[in-house]
Amino acid sequence: MNKLGVLEGILFVVGDEGITLNNLCEILEIEMEEAKELLLELKNSYESDNRGIRISYLGDAFKLTTKEEHKEYYQKLIENPETNTLSPSTLEVLAIIAYNQPLTRVEIDEMRGVSSSHIIRKLVAKGLVKEAGKSKMPGRPNLYRTTHEFLDAFGLASLSELPELEENTTVEEETELFTSIYKEDSNEVGI
Repeated sequence: MNKLGVLEGILFVVGDEGITLNNLCEILEIEMEEAKELLLELKNSYESDNRGIRISYLGDAFKLTTKEEHKEYYQKLIENPETNTLSPSTLEVLAIIAYNQPLTRVEIDEMRGVSSSHIIRKLVAKGLVKEAGKSKMPGRPNLYRTTHEFLDAFGLASLSELPELEENTTVEEETELFTSIYKEDSNEVGI
């Protein structure tokens, strides 16, 4: 197992929340010194001019961040009208935050069933969502809420103007995930 590759993947998966040195040791099942050596080795590999990310130690956690010297290009990306549209999954995360705020990334992930860290980063960068303090949950994760820019973008004076959510009273039948409605024709597959 390539522990350096695993470390990089872990830092990517934890996203904005980051990971503490103790948690990293537990997950990788290594001693503190080995974890520090791995972090330093990966950090040094990101120092190259041809890399766009780096490892930062913010608060009490290690996380992947972009390089400050590339900031002007990230700003152009955010301001570009072609990249400024909101995908259905981005709108879903934004709605979850708007109707349930403040909440953590983990709570959003639980509601959606998939990771939302990348989408939350995009919403923060666009100014539609902001960090609103720390949760009292273990690890003290960030809480997220919508901004005044969110209200402006959707033409709302306040959150009370959000449309009422309809209660879904029908329960859909469970379907087996791996059963296909398509049947193979034995003649077509040469059997």
